[in-house]
Amino acid sequence: MSNTSSSDPYRVNSLTHLEMASPVEGRIVWDAPRSLWNGGMLIAALVLAPLTVSWDAMAVFLVTSAVTLCAGHSVGFHRRLIHRSFECPKWLERVMVWLGTAVGMGGPLWTIRLHDMRDWAQRQVDCHAFLAHKKHFVLDGILYLHGRLVLARPPGFDPGPGIGDDPFYRFLDRTWMLHQVPIGLALFALGGWPWVVWGVFVRVAACTTMHWCISYFAHTQGPQTWLVDDAVVQAHNVPIMAIPTMGESWHNNHHAFPSSARHGLYPGQIDLGWEFVRLLRAVGLAWNVKLPENLPPRRGITPVDASALEFVSPEQAQM
Repeated sequence: MSNTSSSDPYRVNSLTHLEMASPVEGRIVWDAPRSLWNGGMLIAALVLAPLTVSWDAMAVFLVTSAVTLCAGHSVGFHRRLIHRSFECPKWLERVMVWLGTAVGMGGPLWTIRLHDMRDWAQRQVDCHAFLAHKKHFVLDGILYLHGRLVLARPPGFDPGPGIGDDPFYRFLDRTWMLHQVPIGLALFALGGWPWVVWGVFVRVAACTTMHWCISYFAHTQGPQTWLVDDAVVQAHNVPIMAIPTMGESWHNNHHAFPSSARHGLYPGQIDLGWEFVRLLRAVGLAWNVKLPENLPPRRGITPVDASALEFVSPEQAQM
């Protein structure tokens, strides 16, 4: 039975048969398709970017990165599909999910499974070193971008109706690499090879590398407001990465209130993903937006200091 049937908004949505699964036993293997993809994009970016650099090409890189990361990965993949932190029309969901696929890290079903596997494992009393970023920084990056963990006793996977059975999402999962082709053709028609290099190769290499980097630091070091009780891996906020990650770097807040559509909970915490959700809500394209103040109390979290309760009341966090 899928966990999507649970009424707990703080659940790990897509994993099943957790009573028989173990997040500890497993081995890391080479993930050939993604290794060749990530390595190829990085090499192409390093070689071709200096040869094609221009102000307009860099502007294309910034704009395409911002759109795909914000509307696609942060809002479409993470806040909508994974955590169901707001409701929206199906057509809009699909557009945002396509933009998330266009980031170049993987399709929607793969992303959900990877996220929920890591989230579930980090909530346990122990987990595999790969899932906890316990390796040296450089080695962790190599393993993250070129390998995958095969658990001896993995949980089942069922993202639930409307996601796992959506033919469009299944198509995106099978063809995720190919979606750079229409983007590249459009950029070539508009600006030639420099726009292709910076709008595809540099963008994909930067986004995949940044995704690993923020995941590493957000689970190893940085300021904290909350601790999740009995979790082997605690999250940290990474303020310097708030803008390029569209607010995803407020990861300590997110671990405390994972179903909240807002990650930057406290004054001064810039969260561009939340601003996009607010815009959608203002024009009637998002509703039932979940925030700590309208969610059931979150059990099993402990404030690190008094500032934790400046936005979240003791009643909202049953400590």
